[in-house]
Amino acid sequence: MLTRDVDTVAIALAQAFLDGAWEERALVRRATRILGRRPRWLLPLARRVLAAYHRPPADRPRELRAFIRRMILDDTGHRGLQQPFEIRRWTPVPTRMITRRWPVPVLDTVGDLGSFLGLEAGPLMWLADARGLERFATDEPLRNYRYTWVPRAAGPPRLLEAPKATLKQAQRDIAREILRWIPVHDAAYGFVAGRSAIEHAARHAGREVVLSFDLADFFAHVSVARVYGTYRTAGYPEPVAHCLAALATNQIPRGVEQALAGQADPAYALLRRRLTTAHLPQGAPTSPALANLAAFRLDRRVAQLADAVGATYTRYADDLVLSGDGRLARRTRMVQDAIATITASEGFRLHPRKTHRRSRADRQEVCGMVVNVRTNIPRSDYDRLKAIVHDAARHGPEVANRDDIPDFRAHLAGRIAWVAAVHPERGAKLQARFDEITWPQT
Repeated sequence: MLTRDVDTVAIALAQAFLDGAWEERALVRRATRILGRRPRWLLPLARRVLAAYHRPPADRPRELRAFIRRMILDDTGHRGLQQPFEIRRWTPVPTRMITRRWPVPVLDTVGDLGSFLGLEAGPLMWLADARGLERFATDEPLRNYRYTWVPRAAGPPRLLEAPKATLKQAQRDIAREILRWIPVHDAAYGFVAGRSAIEHAARHAGREVVLSFDLADFFAHVSVARVYGTYRTAGYPEPVAHCLAALATNQIPRGVEQALAGQADPAYALLRRRLTTAHLPQGAPTSPALANLAAFRLDRRVAQLADAVGATYTRYADDLVLSGDGRLARRTRMVQDAIATITASEGFRLHPRKTHRRSRADRQEVCGMVVNVRTNIPRSDYDRLKAIVHDAARHGPEVANRDDIPDFRAHLAGRIAWVAAVHPERGAKLQARFDEITWPQT
């Protein structure tokens, strides 16, 4: 293959360098064999590579290629290659993990990832869709996701992106076998094993002031670059990290995005831009864990801010809460401005209508729980549920089910279990009345 293309030569040299002993003479010898001759810049290049990489970057072949390209251009005065090279043979070198910070599965190559997921090369590439073909798919069978728009009271609707069965199973395997080993920040309580919304709320009970913030379109603001960075941090080689990132992100089809077109509200245009670039889909099993990991720096910076003003900080998914006493009360405006700056610099956006400051004189709520004194269910919510259960026990569930809820029994049982988890005494009273309900025979 005769070429003067710097990129092609850099690829060939990177493969040659990685295919053997990592020392000066061996690098020059293999490169000369590949290029067919020894250019004057080859020895200085090999020395620079060895100075930059003390051991073979077998997990970073693309980075090595980019480094070699820059060095060739530097050595040729940015004129490029004046004489063509005949690339005599290609020596693709399998990648491998070099560092492994956590006990994640060892996946040295994309082939290893396919075997781990039980997928052949073709289906794996189809599901990963690194070329973004989902964006142009018009027929439902050609898509990897099903899409549902859910209206919201204010602002643009929420898009649910549900992966189809094969992709969903692959994402579940990744979440269970890989992502669970990567630690999140101590402030993260949502989607974390052993932590709950109740514990998140309890951290803020009995405080003088509670500040709450909401991250708008949390999953959509997590880019594929951040997901890729997470897998690279875990130690996966570049090709494996790229494939894992592609399996966990999506670009919505052109036909789906039309639901956001023609709206005067700039929030629609912003969401449209987010959803039409590779992002975490709301509905994928991998998205909650990856969103938490993508927010690690955000959590760290906000936690440091909270420490500086003597406050407590926790986050449950897109719900950020700080609470404290006098110092936080006096510095509320400064803290709110700092939170806005931090979230923007970390690639997220605060919902403009969901930033609140609540003092003891107000009803302080965190994740739907009152925290003025202790975590509790809002009295109005409890009273409504109590009335429904009483009505069902007295007049029958058919009468009490005025909203025609499909599985009314399971619905009531779930709501009572939630009350019991927050306030056991109230939950016990509701459960006793629930046990008196006569349910129709099925």
